Amino acid sequence: MTENKRFSYSEVIAMTNNFQRILGKGGFGIFKAEVELLLRVHHKNLVNLVGYCDEGENMALIYEYMSNGDLKEHMSGTRNRFILNWGTRLKIVSESAQGLEYLHNGCKPPMVHRDVKTTNILLSEHFEAKLADFGLSRSFPIEGETHVSTVVAGTPGYLDPEYYRTNWLTEKSDVYSFGIVLLEIITNQPVIDQSREKPHIAEWVGLMLTKGDIISIMDPTLNGDYDSGSVWKVVELAMSCLNPSSARRPTMSQVVIGLNECLAAENSRGGASRDMDSKSSIEVSLTFGTEVSPRAR
Repeated sequence: MTENKRFSYSEVIAMTNNFQRILGKGGFGIFKAEVELLLRVHHKNLVNLVGYCDEGENMALIYEYMSNGDLKEHMSGTRNRFILNWGTRLKIVSESAQGLEYLHNGCKPPMVHRDVKTTNILLSEHFEAKLADFGLSRSFPIEGETHVSTVVAGTPGYLDPEYYRTNWLTEKSDVYSFGIVLLEIITNQPVIDQSREKPHIAEWVGLMLTKGDIISIMDPTLNGDYDSGSVWKVVELAMSCLNPSSARRPTMSQVVIGLNECLAAENSRGGASRDMDSKSSIEVSLTFGTEVSPRAR
């Protein structure tokens, strides 16, 4: 099965125009086993693995091209001159959540992504969100197994403190990382910022909420143009994902349902966000799906 997805190193050089634009370099696990696993994973909100290269020192996983880059670029406005409106942010995280939910519940055996972050949420030509970079993914091979004991891997700031402490990896570790992503779309702040009263975004937002200083956590570039009910529901959802106890965090299925409710509230609002001067952002604002169940493409 894997052989017809195998590319030579020279083919990879030709396809990428001599690696003109490398999106990421990273480690991956046992190469062949990983490729077999990833070639079986298909969902509209997961980046499709096209093939792989395995020639001596030259090992690579080759994914479909996502022309609109990653969520982090769009949040910062470095990619386009417009900042994503609240409805578009909600649509992107809702779709990403569906991809993650499919890994947890639609895959047999279930998979844990292990590196959920805004740079791993890629956007297609039509701003459809797809979760990428399964280089650290792990599956649960044994029936009935609820966790895997692994060497801790992931990105600082997004890493589940319980997993860090115990080395016990579960789906709830991804839920924690996804909670950080939700705080990023709300605040548009760096995950770790040493100049803040609390450097880590989760602690900083927690502190602001206890002070009742809710407005200061919202991304000011949104200019108040959002359904406030949907925003606070996402804040609540994010904080529940970040519960120190993994058992008390929601499942990704619950997160998907919560985000779809927020999306419905924002979409029924209308408002100035529909009048953005970018055609693509208007289209994006109007093409929301409300699919909840994981479905293979």
